[in-house]
Amino acid sequence: MKGIIIGTAGHVDHGKTMLVKALTGLDTDRLKEERERGISIELGFAFLDLPGGKRAGIVDVPGHERFIKNMLAGVGGIDMVILVIASDEGVMPQTREHLDIIQLLQVKHGVVALTKTDAVDSDWIALVKEEVRDFLKGTVLEGAPLIEVSSVTGGGIETLKNTLAEMAGRVEKMVADGPLRLPVDRVFSVTGFGTVVTGTIISGSAGTGDPVEILPRGISSRIRNIHVHGHKVDRVGAGQRAALNITGVEVEQIHRGSVVAAPGHLKPTYRMDVRLQLLGSARALKNRARVRLYLGTAEIFGRVILLQEDGLDPGKWAYAQLELEEKAVAAKGDRFVIRSYSPMRTIGGGSVIDTVPQKHKRFKKDIIESIATREKGTPGELVQQALGGRRDMTPAGDIARAAGVSEDEAGKALGELESQGAVRRIEGEGQVYYLSAGQYQKWSDETRALLQKYHRQFPLREGFPKEELRSRKFGGLNAKQFQLLLHSLESDGIVAAGTATVADPGYVFEPGPELKKKIISLESKYTNSAMQPPSWKEAAAGHGLDEGLAAEVLRLLVRKGALVKVAEDIYCHSSSLEEAKKRLAGFFHSRGEITVGEFRDLLNTSRKYALPLLEYFDREKVTRRVGDVRVPGREMKG
Repeated sequence: MKGIIIGTAGHVDHGKTMLVKALTGLDTDRLKEERERGISIELGFAFLDLPGGKRAGIVDVPGHERFIKNMLAGVGGIDMVILVIASDEGVMPQTREHLDIIQLLQVKHGVVALTKTDAVDSDWIALVKEEVRDFLKGTVLEGAPLIEVSSVTGGGIETLKNTLAEMAGRVEKMVADGPLRLPVDRVFSVTGFGTVVTGTIISGSAGTGDPVEILPRGISSRIRNIHVHGHKVDRVGAGQRAALNITGVEVEQIHRGSVVAAPGHLKPTYRMDVRLQLLGSARALKNRARVRLYLGTAEIFGRVILLQEDGLDPGKWAYAQLELEEKAVAAKGDRFVIRSYSPMRTIGGGSVIDTVPQKHKRFKKDIIESIATREKGTPGELVQQALGGRRDMTPAGDIARAAGVSEDEAGKALGELESQGAVRRIEGEGQVYYLSAGQYQKWSDETRALLQKYHRQFPLREGFPKEELRSRKFGGLNAKQFQLLLHSLESDGIVAAGTATVADPGYVFEPGPELKKKIISLESKYTNSAMQPPSWKEAAAGHGLDEGLAAEVLRLLVRKGALVKVAEDIYCHSSSLEEAKKRLAGFFHSRGEITVGEFRDLLNTSRKYALPLLEYFDREKVTRRVGDVRVPGREMKG
């Protein structure tokens, strides 16, 4: 069952701590003094057993700045709020700021507790109620129940409990099937246990023994123990406060603002695209204004880059990019608040749209449209947008993270987009990748054009070398991905892939009639010259081949094994070399060793060719040099 977190808000000395004690029987100030006694999540927190069996975590923040630091930056995932207003004072300036924050965080479930009713008469309470109703108009708490309570006499406490229980039944469930995310609001060490972090799990779940990652530093760890409301448990889920005892991490390596997360699911960032709402009570905000960002449990300095205007007027909203001075950890949809750098006052807030954006140019219509799609688009639109700018092949999980949707949503969207022809699926060897149909078509067209140009330039080559094609055109793909892509392109008739080369399917690896005659004549010349072959340059020139074509013909003859390179500018026909090898075998059979002079005479050649030929046979293990003579090598003996 999902846990419920209730936060308190209200002006200092309006009775929040006394109200929490009256509701729960727990004195949160006493708990603060006892915070070092063991693994505990009751520091500044209590739990409330509601009528009907639900147990809620309740946050007591007694002072104004403590509210800002603890409820806003220190407590993530608040489901409901109790706005505390003292009947003898009514709405005060801090009450207004707290309601602004509730509004910015979109905490839509709440109740107003009118405290200290034992100190005023009924007529005064009626006036305060009217003031409060006017105060709440147009906010997320408009129409919220107003409960008269007295922490001294206990009046109204049961009514408040029943109201909270009824409201808890309407609270939407948090995403429990996503990856674990717990923003850390406190970290300490317990003797015999080690490092303990506390916070509210805002998505996923955590179990004893689970691996975790401490962000933004990227520290790997594991959960040793879990405590909830002072009791050891094996697993805890979204909406519950928990104390996690983690291994292999020192207290100094973690700070408030860190996030305990499932490994590999979140990427810390210095930049975020956001929808920013400026409060009506704030001053106009200039582009590049320095602000304090409150996100999860973190407080980070940064600058607001307004993408559509030079200034944002009070009460208005705009798309913006936050440039941060420290890395933040966030996910799409996270709510945040900003306060002015100095003096510190709440000026606005909003929601995160993209945690991995590029740095944007301002006043660009296409950029604004892209951000709007990312904010409000369907999973299909978001997945398509996430793929649109990519020039690689991407697993579904990475697409889900880039699109800000769940893996189930991404999988369904990818299937629909594939059936519509908007997405290409490439799979093999247990891996599945996706890319936009547009990118696949672009690769297909560019590859076909590249191969056709190559064949025109090098008509006698079998095809484009595979590795050269990958490095030149597909540097973003690893070798395995490249092979899968080639297989897909081949299935679609775009390429014909050989062992080491890629060709256009329509390419005929065959010289024309005139060139074919010259190649046959050249090969015959080398066959007839036996062990006194001509230089290739002279032979090619004698057959009317220019330097470029001569190089291609030579490459062809070597590739098909007709000619063999013996030494620099010395090529022999393969049949001549086989004949030389046979004569050597006969000589070794009778004599056992051979000199350079004897080898020269044996092949009826000159020293110019005899020595390079012997060195070639040495390299091929046909002969082995021993002093001034050669003896049979490994290949000859075999």
